[in-house]
Amino acid sequence: MRRGIVAGLACGLVFCLTGGPTGTGFAAPAGEVTPEPKLRTRRNTYHPALDVLSAKSVRLTDEQMEKLETFPLEAVWAAARELGYTNAHMSGLLSTRPQERLVGRALTIRYLPRRPDLVEAMQTLAKEGDWPGAYNVRAGEEARPGDVLVVDLGGGIADGIFFGDISALAAQVQGAHGAVLYGSTRDLTELRAMPGFPVLAVGFDPRPATQVGVDWNVPVRVGGATVLPGDAVVADEEAVVFFPPSIADEVITRATRIVEQENHERDLVRKKQHRFRDVYPLNPELRKQFEERKKDKP
Repeated sequence: MRRGIVAGLACGLVFCLTGGPTGTGFAAPAGEVTPEPKLRTRRNTYHPALDVLSAKSVRLTDEQMEKLETFPLEAVWAAARELGYTNAHMSGLLSTRPQERLVGRALTIRYLPRRPDLVEAMQTLAKEGDWPGAYNVRAGEEARPGDVLVVDLGGGIADGIFFGDISALAAQVQGAHGAVLYGSTRDLTELRAMPGFPVLAVGFDPRPATQVGVDWNVPVRVGGATVLPGDAVVADEEAVVFFPPSIADEVITRATRIVEQENHERDLVRKKQHRFRDVYPLNPELRKQFEERKKDKP
């Protein structure tokens, strides 16, 4: 009897260490299912949260992008915050084109530090899925008009290099509007000479890529902001703001109201007919006048 118990325990231990009959090396948790074999060659990396969100997902339109480009970044940020998106921006990134705005749809990419087994696995997946193993090259092939490459490289400069000017040019030719890199990139001089394609990055470094791309169109981090595939991206040299396209119309409405009020406040300051403390912020009487003026506009 004791021998049978010992043998049973030994067999159970082997099963746990080998992951059961599949030999994966990991114990299968309760409720684990075998994934569809084609899932690993799906072009967008599978993420269950995105499956849940897909029912409510919409696409940011070209018209919405044109409108968002006209607002000061502070108005867009304030509107997104009013709608509950408090972890939606990052400031302090350096822009290759400081005088240009960047507006588009997030194409998200995630990188990790290299290790031989992971690199080998990603090369296998690239071959099975027929995409380039280097994700900067993949972005040059698969970016679409209106995309902004949003790349999570871990936030460092020396360890998180994404692409150079040739890969950037390939993405631009595909119609991409620019890139936001939570990390660094190379070819600063050449990127500065690319109109219509701002690149915002933590910094710049002359070396080639030092990490490996592991995820395509999944939730990523840019500083304290969470970015989902398809998010609206609005950026200038000051900061970058991200929010879901499902609230874009409301962001535009609220940003319009913010700009109108601030323009009214500026007008009152220039006229010098009121104390500044009554103008900024508007005291109740001046606010009432402002609201009535808005109603009278055709």
